[in-house]
Amino acid sequence: MIAKLTAIPGSIVAARGFRASGVFCDIKRLGTGKGSAKGKKRDLALIVSEVPATVAGMFTTNQACAAPVKVCVERVEKGNAQALVANSGNANACTGRQGLKDAGEMARFTEQALTLPPGSVLVGSTGRIGVTMPMDNIRAGIIEAAVGLGSTPDHAAQAAEAIMTSDTKAKQVAVEFKLGGKSVRVGGICKGAGMIQPGMSATGKRPAANPLHATMLCFITTDARIEAKVLQAALREAVANSFNRITVDSDMSTNDTVLVLANGLAGNPKSGGFGLFQAALSHVCLELAKMIVRDGEGVSRIVTVRVNGAKSFSDADAAARAVANSPLVKTSWHGGDPNWGRIIAAVGYSPATVVEEKVDIGYSAPGSRDILWSLKRGQPTKATFKALCAAVAPKEFDLHVNLNLGRSSAVIYAADLTEEYVDFNKGDVTDPTSLGG
Repeated sequence: MIAKLTAIPGSIVAARGFRASGVFCDIKRLGTGKGSAKGKKRDLALIVSEVPATVAGMFTTNQACAAPVKVCVERVEKGNAQALVANSGNANACTGRQGLKDAGEMARFTEQALTLPPGSVLVGSTGRIGVTMPMDNIRAGIIEAAVGLGSTPDHAAQAAEAIMTSDTKAKQVAVEFKLGGKSVRVGGICKGAGMIQPGMSATGKRPAANPLHATMLCFITTDARIEAKVLQAALREAVANSFNRITVDSDMSTNDTVLVLANGLAGNPKSGGFGLFQAALSHVCLELAKMIVRDGEGVSRIVTVRVNGAKSFSDADAAARAVANSPLVKTSWHGGDPNWGRIIAAVGYSPATVVEEKVDIGYSAPGSRDILWSLKRGQPTKATFKALCAAVAPKEFDLHVNLNLGRSSAVIYAADLTEEYVDFNKGDVTDPTSLGG
């Protein structure tokens, strides 16, 4: 059964029983580093459920993971929570014992401010690595955010702004659908523009097979009644086909986190309807993930890389990531150059099994089956250079690579590489205000 999803306003507070807020408490300190030009941008978000909720999470597999990730992994394992607090401007990563203490204090102080039981608050951070947290500012922000909680779209927008770093746009989505005769809502916010190629797992440990590769943060709420183990399975599936399928610059963050709170206030039956819930959660995750790529640092073109005909999924995934992360391919996208030579070279050096004489490469409009092939069976087609240039001129297009060796496929949502990205990230060591996270 295909879920009929209706887009609704409110993102993180669209689901019944959720409130949110976002405040400015000068976590980064005004005038220091990238994002300073935004002035007094909100930098601390608070999301709260009126009742205890089941929880699921997916976390970075970077072996240098941030303190808030370590705190969340432990708390999510218990299967329930009621609120989360997140900040921008400081990643609280590579900050040692003090960082762990501060992440724990953020959660504990929030619990006290909201009169919640110990262990019921989750925490997230994003920003510059290696800087200790300004805890006096954090505490003041938590108090202000607790007072300002509300359930309007404006409150959701405050929270969405508060987790942004180099993002230029807030990222929000919410949908409503029927489940067991009840109206159920799923909504979320996320952030991310640079240091983007998430590879998340439920424990933060790298999977034994298919290891994946500024941070991206995503917080999702739903009023569905669902058990923690089922929610975790649904989130794992949704993330595998969304956030773990995007890349802006091939860098995996120390802080990547996706958290879902489900408070059950929709009153739907716990059993049945899993497929409908899965479809809704997957839709929300994919829409948010695509927003990250579209808002990538310096991005001017979005390319969906579709690899088909591989011997295995790992082969298809490896070939797609090689193409999507090749600096030569990405710069040619920026220049509007349909350079299939760079593409087949990237496919060829990937770990995938490739037979040069069988490779097809082509372009199409997003989601279209009308493909203009530049390469067939390893040889150039009769497509003109002018026609190929026209195929890659749009701001978004699909790149098709068929290895013609099997039935497996993979998709990666990728971006071009621009002068603006380099300029934004190189900084100037003589001017600390120019340095990024």
